[in-house]
Amino acid sequence: MKSTLILLTTTMILTALAPVNGQSTAENPFFSAYNTPFGVPAFDKIRPEHFEPAFEEGIKQQAADITKITNQTQAPTFANTIEALEAGGDLLSRVSTVFFNLNSANTSDALQKIAQTIAPKLAKTGDDIALNPVLFKRVKAVYDQRNQLKLTGEQQQLLEKTYKNFVRGGAALSSNQQDRLRKINEELSVLTLKFGQNLLAENNAYTLVIDKKEDLSGLPPSLVDAAAKEAKKRNLEGGPMGQKWVFTLQNPSIMPFLQYADNRTLREQIFRAYLERGNHNDERDNKAIMAKMVALRAEKAQLLGYASHAAFVLEESMASTPAKVSELLNQLWAAAAPVTKQEAAELQAMMDQEGKNEKLESWDWRYYAEKLRKQKYALDGEQLKPYFSLENVREGIFMLTGRLYGLRFERRTDLPVYQEEVMGYEVKEADGRHIGIIYMDFHPRASKRGGAWMTSYRRQKVENGKKIAPVVSIVCNFSRPAGDAPALLSLEETRTFFHEFGHALHGLLSNVTYGSLSGTAVPRDFVELPSQIMENWSEEAQMLKLYAKHYKTGEVIPDALIEKINKSSLFNQGFETTEYLAASLLDMDYHTLKPDQTPSDVLAFEKQSMAKIGLIDQIPPRYRSTYFQHIFAGGYSAGYYSYIWSAVLDADAFEVFKQKGLFDQKSAQSFRKNVLEKGGTDEPMTLYKNFRGSEPDIKPLLRRRGLLKSM
Repeated sequence: MKSTLILLTTTMILTALAPVNGQSTAENPFFSAYNTPFGVPAFDKIRPEHFEPAFEEGIKQQAADITKITNQTQAPTFANTIEALEAGGDLLSRVSTVFFNLNSANTSDALQKIAQTIAPKLAKTGDDIALNPVLFKRVKAVYDQRNQLKLTGEQQQLLEKTYKNFVRGGAALSSNQQDRLRKINEELSVLTLKFGQNLLAENNAYTLVIDKKEDLSGLPPSLVDAAAKEAKKRNLEGGPMGQKWVFTLQNPSIMPFLQYADNRTLREQIFRAYLERGNHNDERDNKAIMAKMVALRAEKAQLLGYASHAAFVLEESMASTPAKVSELLNQLWAAAAPVTKQEAAELQAMMDQEGKNEKLESWDWRYYAEKLRKQKYALDGEQLKPYFSLENVREGIFMLTGRLYGLRFERRTDLPVYQEEVMGYEVKEADGRHIGIIYMDFHPRASKRGGAWMTSYRRQKVENGKKIAPVVSIVCNFSRPAGDAPALLSLEETRTFFHEFGHALHGLLSNVTYGSLSGTAVPRDFVELPSQIMENWSEEAQMLKLYAKHYKTGEVIPDALIEKINKSSLFNQGFETTEYLAASLLDMDYHTLKPDQTPSDVLAFEKQSMAKIGLIDQIPPRYRSTYFQHIFAGGYSAGYYSYIWSAVLDADAFEVFKQKGLFDQKSAQSFRKNVLEKGGTDEPMTLYKNFRGSEPDIKPLLRRRGLLKSM
């Protein structure tokens, strides 16, 4: 809902509160300023029972803030309307931020129950703001005189976004249309939560239990050790059948299993379980939920005057229209599809040479791709892991950001954390000035959803002339330590760490006035630029020499291994590009539908969508419909394409560092000043051109992926 921007990013100074719902202010940590270092959330004191009373009081205060604006007799001004709206709702913002972050990173039955209860209330609160006619009249009055007001560029942007949020939130609709919009928003809020909860339950419900040692053939010792630990954690080791090993649908477990396990039957079993998540016609089935969401989104878009949900979403993006997104995706598909078919033929030939007399299937791809990688480049992913301990990668990222931006990181054990494994760091400028706080949460657990993400607990802003420092967090699902070794990351996990840290820098280095324009508050297809450009450094030889060191010996990664990494960088790019593009195109197909076109059979629709583009049978889309969390529970609806859009930007932008030097501080400071610090205070293309000097070229991306044969 578009009014979320108003609800969750605005601030005010808290005053003393009366007891709420039987809880005194002393009992509930949300009802006073956090008595913690740097004002971080008081995780050590916050308990599930604190949330609902704090939500209720926050909603009440938010309503009072709005009433104060609408009841004033003075004519609408930027200060008494736009800035007053920006400055309201601190308690609701604080509670919501903590709650929804915990519900993703460390959930429980209690939190999930609260989420189902509170979601429709928050939807109503958002609509009460977005559909308040008196408030909108005041906002519009300021907007209509914008050309006469002497506003700064950032103030102009805040005014423009505030006005658009109201219009896009339904403020200009008739009362009957607004009533329907309220019902749609309420229903979507509940369905979104249910989809995510179902997927988390599906991930946790499945295990592949192995009790025969021969079935572990091909698996690296680190993965076997991790599976044994998982069995022990589940009290499955020993017993009448002896030793057991447990593999799960968490990426650090299933993906290397598919990559190395010689037992084809077991590869098929676990991969089918992965593909069928949310598709079992039971209480965790997501088909009806997502079909209803597609229909409601289409209806909402039509209600607001848009041809489709995608048209509604993309209006506020760099791409601006579904046609432009389709143009990019189809251009890349045309380049990648032939490469994918060549790769499939190579893998099939390898199977034939082994005398398998079997057709290559989706559960075979990673296994034979790994064999082919070893054959072509003599590169085994397990050879690399000892050089990428979690600690070394983290220190490498600290070193890189120090060289580029002068940042320093100091571990703070005095910061309260929401789970014992979480670590907190203070971030400082080179001269020691405080920048902000970053939390890091690295390993999978049943209470954490899959994937990796960056989030904020407090956005940077200026309040009463004082700069308020940000508090951000990165949450990942990296491989745990196994045996006597520390946590050793794959190359893909290493890239992910760099990626999420790029998002964190976007939040930490923000330097704006208004919280709603701070850090990552930018269009989806621009927000991935800071994260994806960071990935480039992770595999550059100069950078690898600084941080990739053997966890036992301290030996720097050998030149021979670096050369193998570089030579194999184009390997399997057809697969990686097409599985991503397939999911992006599926997203667009769902969200360019009109209300009367929404499918009754989502699996048939998905099959038709993939057949239309010619996706080969051996490659499913990266996310199938029933577990496509990005678009049905993660805020990326009609926006999954944004990773490849931003990849065009990051490949083009990184050319600057390739030309001027990997650690060129002048270029880094320009990127910091023109992109990282600016948040959403200007149009994304303007920010990009201020750094790069021109609009991005697609050729660097095609060249990087081996999809451009010649320049």
